[in-house]
This record gives sequence, structure tokens and C-alpha cells, in this order.
Amino acid sequence: MFKKLPIMLFTLTMILVLAACGSGNSGSTTTGASSGTGSTGETASTSTDSGSILAVGSTALQPLVDQVAQKFMADSKYANISVQVQGGGSGTGLTQVSEGQATIGNSDVFAAEKLDADKAAELVDHQVAVVAMAAVANKDANVKGLTKQQLVDIFTGKVTNWKDVGGADQKIVIINRPSSSGTRATFEKYALGQKTEDPAGSIQQDSSGTVKKLIAETPGAIGYLALSYLDDSVAELSYDGVEPTVENVEAGKYPVWAYEHMYTKGEPDASTKAFLDYMLSDDVQKSDVTQLGYIPISGMQVQRDAEGKVTKK
Repeated sequence: MFKKLPIMLFTLTMILVLAACGSGNSGSTTTGASSGTGSTGETASTSTDSGSILAVGSTALQPLVDQVAQKFMADSKYANISVQVQGGGSGTGLTQVSEGQATIGNSDVFAAEKLDADKAAELVDHQVAVVAMAAVANKDANVKGLTKQQLVDIFTGKVTNWKDVGGADQKIVIINRPSSSGTRATFEKYALGQKTEDPAGSIQQDSSGTVKKLIAETPGAIGYLALSYLDDSVAELSYDGVEPTVENVEAGKYPVWAYEHMYTKGEPDASTKAFLDYMLSDDVQKSDVTQLGYIPISGMQVQRDAEGKVTKK
């Protein structure tokens, strides 16, 4: 009997150890269930979704998406969603979202203006704001406004000196955008009424921030910028006598404007939809949108289709 006692004690010890392990595993399972949405209704965080969003494209829209993305990620409800924002131009954004390389393609133009019809048809349009664009010049050009024809003559190389349009005796230097740029497409379509080739000596730059810097620092320079980029470092120019103001855009008096689109390939997933809904919330539309020089969709008294036809709302 005494010989069997150590074996019995060892067996009892093993039973107790295994029971303890089973209890530990049960506790781990319970904790795992409570860390997500479970039958208890408790969650480990207030975040409703999780995921990673990459928004690529329009540099005209980039300041707004950048700012809103930071607010979005700082909101505890969206703590598990990350948003990365990149420029590159509307054409790049549309191409990357079409090819599945980006979650959102930011664009100043309708997808059908840049992509083949079949590819454009795969994308879902989310219009989040309106952007107006103005011709801007170096202050030393001494010009306050230009007509449509004068702009056409400048951007096609027919007029090469500011004195020929009422300004200083100074050579005109064109700061243009690459062909993939939605800002260029909008300016050519609604300000010039035609596509143009870059005259000799013109400079191409896609980044709106760099364009503004070049215009401010280059004697005789002219280019175009979204109103969201304008400040007193450059001279904004009226168009056919109409000032590029929010009020004039909303009323349909100033024609050089476009919708800001955030395209997804098909319907957005839950986290992307949460971000797009946030972009259209009153909190963003009535603060960030207006503060950065964009125009809320709700403020427009006119609407425009992909062919450029404008009608009253």
C-alpha cells in the first residue's frame, strides 16, 4: 500500500494540473469573446469598423481629404481605421482605383472623362464638394483680370508679353499641369473651352502647392489654382469681368468649377463607407469644406453633368 502511495499522489497532482489548465483555457475564451461584439453586447473599443484606406489623386482635393482624414482617425468611433492620402493628379487616382491599387480615387473630373467607358462604369461616384479654379499671376505682371480670349491666346502661345493684355512689359511664363491633371482638364474645359498644347518655355508641375510657389517667385508667371490654395502671394484674376468667388460660383455666374469626386471601385466596404459618410457629414461640410475654400454641394444653385451642361437645381 505504501509503495502505491507515491503513484496515487502523482496521479492526483496531474488531475489537479489538468483541471487548472482547462479552467485557464475557459477564461481565455471568455476574454476573447468580450474583446469583440459578442452576445454580451460589450466591445473592447468604441470603433465600429476597422481597415486601411488609401486615397490617391487630385491635388486640388488633397488639402480637404488630408484634414478630414486626421479628424476622422482622431475620432474614437473610427480608431481602428487608418487613412493615407496621396496626390498624383486625378488621372492617377482614377487609374489606381480602377486597377485596385487604391481604395479611393480623388478626382476633379468625372471618371468618364479620363477612363475607358467600361472601366468608368465599374466606379461609383461620391461627390463631396465643389472646387472653383482661378487663373493666377505673379503680382509684378500688374494684371487684375483677363477675358476668355486673352487666356486662350496666352495658353496657346499667341500672346507672350503681359503688355499685350494691359500689363507690364514682361515676358509671360506659363506654369501648366501635366495632361493627367484634373485641374488642367477643368481649366481647359471651362475657362479656355479647348485643349491646348504646352507652348515652348512653359513649365509643367502637378503639385498645386509647388505651382503657387513657382508663380509667386517667377517674374511674369501665370497658372491656375483651386480657390483653396489662393493667398496674397499671388494675384487672382477675374474671368470675363467676373470675380472667382464662392457666391458667384454658387449662383452659376463664374463657370470655372468642378465637382470633387471620391471614386470607389464598386460599392465601398464598411470602413470606406464610414469615411465617405464622414466627409459628407454636417460637421465636415459646414466647417472643413468652407474653411479650406471649397463649396458644399448643398450650397450650389446650379448643377452640371459629365458633358458640362449646367442647369438650375
